[in-house]
Amino acid sequence: MAYKNRGANAYRNVDVSSAVPYADSVQLIQMLFDGLMASLADAEGHFDRNDIKGKNDCIGRATKIILGLQSALDFEKGEELATNLSELYDYCVRRLLKANIRNDVEGIQEVKFLMSEIKDAWSLVPQLLDRDVNVSLAS
Repeated sequence: MAYKNRGANAYRNVDVSSAVPYADSVQLIQMLFDGLMASLADAEGHFDRNDIKGKNDCIGRATKIILGLQSALDFEKGEELATNLSELYDYCVRRLLKANIRNDVEGIQEVKFLMSEIKDAWSLVPQLLDRDVNVSLAS
């Protein structure tokens, strides 16, 4: 339950959607990743159009989402995985800051690639949870 509350709080902090009260913790994380990927894609577009304010806004939003994802990590249950994800999120935040300051679109693309890998992994979680439930019901 604490994990779900952390995810809900992180999600509310970045204002991604009004569906939060109806989503479970896995859906919340998936929604955060959807919002993150959209913000990074928008930031790339603002780079192409040389729209500094738009770029800053999108990078700021992406950073808040990453920090929200980081705050939702459960170090008690996740141990090494949570630590590794936290370090990756730290790196991505620093990389976005540097990309913003240096007008470096490659930094945004790097973070987008790294986060898409994690997003893809999260998309498998519901299937894994369903499989675990079916296995325990069969036992």
